[in-house]
Amino acid sequence: MKKILLSTVIALSVCAPAYAASGNSSTATGSATALVVAPIVLTHTSTASLNFGSFTTGTGGSVVVTSAGAGSVTGDVGLVPGSTNAADAFTVTGDNSRNFSIATTSGTITNGASSMGFTTTPSAAAGTTTSSGTAAFTVGGTLTVGTGLATGTYTGSYSATVAYD
Repeated sequence: MKKILLSTVIALSVCAPAYAASGNSSTATGSATALVVAPIVLTHTSTASLNFGSFTTGTGGSVVVTSAGAGSVTGDVGLVPGSTNAADAFTVTGDNSRNFSIATTSGTITNGASSMGFTTTPSAAAGTTTSSGTAAFTVGGTLTVGTGLATGTYTGSYSATVAYD
C-alpha cells in the first residue's frame, strides 16, 4: 500500500501544472506612430528641352550642353552662328523641407535611319524641397556626333527620376 501511495504522490507532483509565482511576469503598453508625407511629384517644364543646337558634323565629335545651358563642341563639330543651346528643366513638389535624389538616363535622338546617342547630367545629384515643398533642377548633356549623318531635325527623349532619401 505504501508503494501505491508513494507512486500516486510522485505521479501527481510530476503532472500538476506549474503556477507562476507573484512577480514572475509583467505587462506594459507600447506606443506606435506614423507620419504620412506628401508624395513626390516630378513635372517637366513644358517650354524646356535639352537643346544641342545647330551644328555641322565634319568627322565627328560631341556637343556639350551644361546644366546651365551653355554649349560647346569637341572634335570636328562646329556650332552654327546664332545656334541656341539650352538645358532642360524640371520642377519637384512634395513634402516640406524633404531631401530627395535625382537620376537621369541617357537617350538617343533620331532622324529617319540616322541616330545619335547622348548622356545627361542633372544640375545636382540631390536636392531639398523648400519649406513650401517645391524645388527645381536642370539637365544638361553630351551628344556624340558621328560622320555621315543625315541633315535635318533629330528628336528623342530620356527619363528623369526623383525619390525621397
